[in-house]
Amino acid sequence: MLPKKNRAGTKEVSTIFKEGNFLSSAHLSFKYLKNNSKEIKISFIAPKNVSKSAVKRNLLRRSGYVALEKNINSFPLGLIGVFIFKKYQDDVSIIQNEIKNILGKIN
Repeated sequence: MLPKKNRAGTKEVSTIFKEGNFLSSAHLSFKYLKNNSKEIKISFIAPKNVSKSAVKRNLLRRSGYVALEKNINSFPLGLIGVFIFKKYQDDVSIIQNEIKNILGKIN
């Protein structure tokens, strides 16, 4: 799991949704905003239309953080972003590949 200092808070997420750029893939959407800080802050959101069960949504978010840990050093500094799940996907390797594809579109 990502440390709390590397996750975007609610105020940052609302700013991202108002002013951020948008990228999409098959299972994930990514809204992000670049700023001048030296930190990377990324969070995952699993809405209710993906799964009605809170247990499955939390499992989905946790698997997203596990997949992100391997690619966190590849993100540019000063990036604040939110990954939003579009479909339920419990395979971590597929989520990791989609994160890599989205990362390639940012750079």
